[in-house]
Amino acid sequence: MQLVSLAIRLAVLCVLLWLAVIDVRSRRLPTKLVLVVGVLFFADAFIVHISLGELMVHFAMALVVFLVCAGLFAAKMLGGGDAKLAAMIFLWAGLHLSWPALTLISVIGTVVSLISLATRNMDRHHRLAPMRALAMFSSERGVPYGVALAAGGGTVIILPALLPLILTR
Repeated sequence: MQLVSLAIRLAVLCVLLWLAVIDVRSRRLPTKLVLVVGVLFFADAFIVHISLGELMVHFAMALVVFLVCAGLFAAKMLGGGDAKLAAMIFLWAGLHLSWPALTLISVIGTVVSLISLATRNMDRHHRLAPMRALAMFSSERGVPYGVALAAGGGTVIILPALLPLILTR
C-alpha cells in the first residue's frame, strides 16, 4: 500500500512539473492536467483508506482555497488556472498540511516573482539558450505562479509518503 501511494504521488509530482513547464512557456495551466492532480488524490485516498470524515475535511479545504482564489481571480490578482491548481494542491494538503503548503508556496512564489521582475527586460531571442530560458520568466507576460504551486505543493504531497520509507531504512 505504501509503495502504491508513493507511486501515485510521484505521478502527481510529474504532472505538477509538467504544469510548471507549461506555465513558464505559455502562462496557461490546462484544466485537464489540473483535474488529473485531483483525481489522483481520490485514487490515493482509496489506497490508503482515508476515512469519509477526513476526506470531507480535505474537500472542504480545497473548496475554501478555491473560493478565496476565485475572489483573487475576479480582482485580476491571480490566474484562473492558478486558482484551480491551488485548490487541487490544498485538496492533497488537507487541514494538517495547509500551513506548510502555504508557507512553501509563498516563499517559492516570492522567489519566482523576484526572478520575473529581474528578467522583465531580457531579450527572449538571446543567442544563449540559458538566457532565453531565463527570459521566459519575464513578468512582461505575467508571473508564472504555477511554478510556485507545483514546487511547494509537490513537496507537501510527496514528503508524507517518502519520509516513512527513508526513515525505516
